[in-house]
Amino acid sequence: MPELPEVETVMRGMRLHLDGKTIARVTVRREGMRTPFPPDLAARLEGARICGFARRGKYILMRLDRGETMLLHLGMSGRVLLSLPGQAPAPDRHEHLSFETADGIHFGLIDPRRFGTVDLMATADEEKHRLLARLGPEPLGNGFSQDWLHRALARRRTSIKAALMDQSVVAGIGNIYASEALFRAGIHPARMACGLDAAEEGRLVEAIRAVLEEAIAAGGSSLRDYAQPDGELGYFQHAWRVYGRTGQGCPDCPGGKACGGVVRIEQAGRATFFCPLRQVLPAGMPAAAG
Repeated sequence: MPELPEVETVMRGMRLHLDGKTIARVTVRREGMRTPFPPDLAARLEGARICGFARRGKYILMRLDRGETMLLHLGMSGRVLLSLPGQAPAPDRHEHLSFETADGIHFGLIDPRRFGTVDLMATADEEKHRLLARLGPEPLGNGFSQDWLHRALARRRTSIKAALMDQSVVAGIGNIYASEALFRAGIHPARMACGLDAAEEGRLVEAIRAVLEEAIAAGGSSLRDYAQPDGELGYFQHAWRVYGRTGQGCPDCPGGKACGGVVRIEQAGRATFFCPLRQVLPAGMPAAAG
């Protein structure tokens, strides 16, 4: 599933090509995806001018001059493809929603698994939307700090990896960047969330920010089902230090071999990767469930 850097990359691509444009024609090819499309979706979009974009967690917000916002979540396999004027969009049987701007830009939402979501809401009520209301702070914003993380983790007896993937703790982090941030902070992913000390919390906040900023700069990670709006794959996966590197030498260990190789474990049915030398479970400290 695309995480914050991938969603930010898609949002920036949409903003670059669609901001200020007027939606001329809308085509809705099915009743919905994970949830039904809003009633009269085509009629509510046609003729509207796009007047801004934002991202909240893993959600893209496309604001319209009619006082409404289209919310877009890419789900597990969703992607956005944009065709510029004069470029014929390639037909795709999984394109469920598309529109064309008055000057000929084609927007297509493609989602083979149909786990994505599209909704419309009043722009003034964005933060009250059922999918946004309980999100934690943005990890790159001022609201995310060691103090916030300490309060959010104080009573959580789940693993720190699971806590970071809880969108009410911090918005936008998923499996990949949780593993990468914990590696950089030197924290074992099975540590109990409420057991971190202030220094560890501070290191983790900085590690989260660093890994997300680097991934955004690199254009997002290229997963099997993910592409940027213009079709170009991201490349941050080449900078992954532990994710997907089972058995490979940790890049921070001397010669890349001191740790014996990155270890893969499962937590709550999800793969987690860590360095057994850099990320040690303290003696006598039990691993948290999940």
